[in-house]
Amino acid sequence: MNEENLSILALIMNASVLVQAVMVILLVASVMSWVMIVQRGLFLSNAQTSFRLFEDTFWSGIDLADYYHELTERAKEVGVTDGIDNVFRAGFREFSRLSQSDKADPDAVMEGTDRAMRVALSREDEKLSINLPFLASVASVSPYIGLFGTVWGIMNSFRGLAMVQQATLATVAPGISEALIATAMGLFAAIPAVIAYNRYAAKVEALNSSYETFSDEFSSILHRQVHSR
Repeated sequence: MNEENLSILALIMNASVLVQAVMVILLVASVMSWVMIVQRGLFLSNAQTSFRLFEDTFWSGIDLADYYHELTERAKEVGVTDGIDNVFRAGFREFSRLSQSDKADPDAVMEGTDRAMRVALSREDEKLSINLPFLASVASVSPYIGLFGTVWGIMNSFRGLAMVQQATLATVAPGISEALIATAMGLFAAIPAVIAYNRYAAKVEALNSSYETFSDEFSSILHRQVHSR
């Protein structure tokens, strides 16, 4: 048995159909998870930057009505907005609508405003968490898929071993090697996915907490305004 026959590519090409199918599944899962890892990383990084910029502007003493109109115009130009901007605009829009009447009940105004911000917060949480379930699935399932390919490959190796009169290491080495490649590919797909999932889940939790804190603070500001009329 020469070294060329034990090269990674040769082992993959000579593997059984089922083991090759397992390898293809793991390769596709790995490529998709890396695409999502990069995409989620950029999205969450932009969300953190946007939140810091928003807070700096919001707490700078800018007029809230002017800031609302500025963000609304920006949203019309861009087409789609994400993050805390949507929470602020949803709350201020509902507050302005409900408080237009001189006889508006302050408690009803604040209840409607808080409800609008809760809906916006829920939508932003969904946007932040996109693709995280897939990464979690890849992280948890890939090792078992690789292990299945390994077990199948080893089974085939021992079945072939039973058909030869003299068993040597060279006889079973290719089959066991190709089987172990499946395990390695499973780990290669799972490890980055689990690291990314844990990191991004923590970022999502931190951002959601920051959004909720701002929502409470903004609600307090509007509460003082509506009760001072």
